[in-house]
Amino acid sequence: MTLALTPLMRRDTVLTPVLPVVAVLALLALPLDPSSEGGPGPADAVSGLLVLLCAIRLVRDRRRPLPRTAAVVLGLPVLGLVVAALGAYSPEAGIGGMGRYLQIFVLVPAAVLLLIRGRGDFRLLAWSFVGLAGWQGAVGVHQYVTRTGASFQGEQIRAVGTFGPQDVMGMATVVGIGLVCAFALALGQTSVRQRGVALACALALLLPLALSFSRGAWIATAVTCAVQLVLAGLRRALKVAAVVAAAGVVLVGGLSVGTAVLEERIDSITQVTDAPDQSVVDRYAMWAAATDIWREHPLTGVGLKGFPEYRDAYASPALSSGSDTEGAGAAYRRQPLLSPHSMYLLVLSEQGLLGLMAFAGSWLALLVCGLRATVRARASGRRGLDCGLVACGLLIWQLTDFVYADIGGPSTVLTAVSFGLVTWWALAGNGEAQAAPPVPVLRNARKSVARCP
Repeated sequence: MTLALTPLMRRDTVLTPVLPVVAVLALLALPLDPSSEGGPGPADAVSGLLVLLCAIRLVRDRRRPLPRTAAVVLGLPVLGLVVAALGAYSPEAGIGGMGRYLQIFVLVPAAVLLLIRGRGDFRLLAWSFVGLAGWQGAVGVHQYVTRTGASFQGEQIRAVGTFGPQDVMGMATVVGIGLVCAFALALGQTSVRQRGVALACALALLLPLALSFSRGAWIATAVTCAVQLVLAGLRRALKVAAVVAAAGVVLVGGLSVGTAVLEERIDSITQVTDAPDQSVVDRYAMWAAATDIWREHPLTGVGLKGFPEYRDAYASPALSSGSDTEGAGAAYRRQPLLSPHSMYLLVLSEQGLLGLMAFAGSWLALLVCGLRATVRARASGRRGLDCGLVACGLLIWQLTDFVYADIGGPSTVLTAVSFGLVTWWALAGNGEAQAAPPVPVLRNARKSVARCP
């Protein structure tokens, strides 16, 4: 027993710099106040402290800031954000919107990138995603079984975890990302025991993901897992696909998980044009409104947080006044529709082509670099393949989910941490971060000689 615990008690493992990032994820497991409006939560506040901590470490250790490539890729969206903030309908909206975007896509990802020391820290965060998803999934399944979840078609059966109906997509996001991480770890080249545990976690997370009734999360997870299988290799892909298919047959058939409500929700994915429900009608109406807003403000949009101000002037009469939320400990509330529920259309309508191209360029650079590093890891037989599959999976999941969802709510900080892991793998030395050496203080530039590590 002593020998088994010795590696876990090493100082460099226990005092890893990414523990504050783990703390941010742990705070997402806490229940939210049912009376809250679904805005930023405690994890967002700690993410701000995380950025401050990282800045203090850089100054104290006299370390170099971000590598040039990482600074360019992460800083690319700032140009569109500044222009959109200046064009906002009020200074408060511009400052608040810009702060939120910087937190999610620039500051927190940069802090995570700088705090990760190597693949061990990366895997710790990946398993933290899986652990958080397991907890939220267990709460969600309990809500479905006991009929204490969020209201869905007149019944309180929707699994929302600790996020409540004010962030109805929170649990689906956490479970989807956790499943993607577990699936990637199962496809890696680590020990058989770790791969087995990871595969078991991925299979277990299928149930709460299904009970979230989130069609966008289902599609994003399915697309991501398919890409991960291709990246892992054809032979391994066929084996794992057979296991997942068998598990699906057991869940749907043998355990009778496929209730009428779930089957109807699955069928509705292919009926969005024939017989759409009200949620689909509202989404199409908001997509059309966002597109019309962009057409009249093509270059810079209407400014940050401007979509709610312009929505009614462009929306069709089919758009409802809001969505009904209740259950999971919260009273009935009519929640207004303040975004088009598509990240791409939100950026396009509020930041115009300038903002969308900036974000698209940053995300495309991360995707290309991440995929290239993953292919190299598989070809060379390195043990970093699982990290590459996690990073590529996180990015592909987010980019797919952004078609049907946007940022907002306490669970959004998970997106920021995800982009941090993606950035580390894609840009930090082909997937293996190198600690930047202290920058010497040059008192006499003529007598000093810069040394390269």
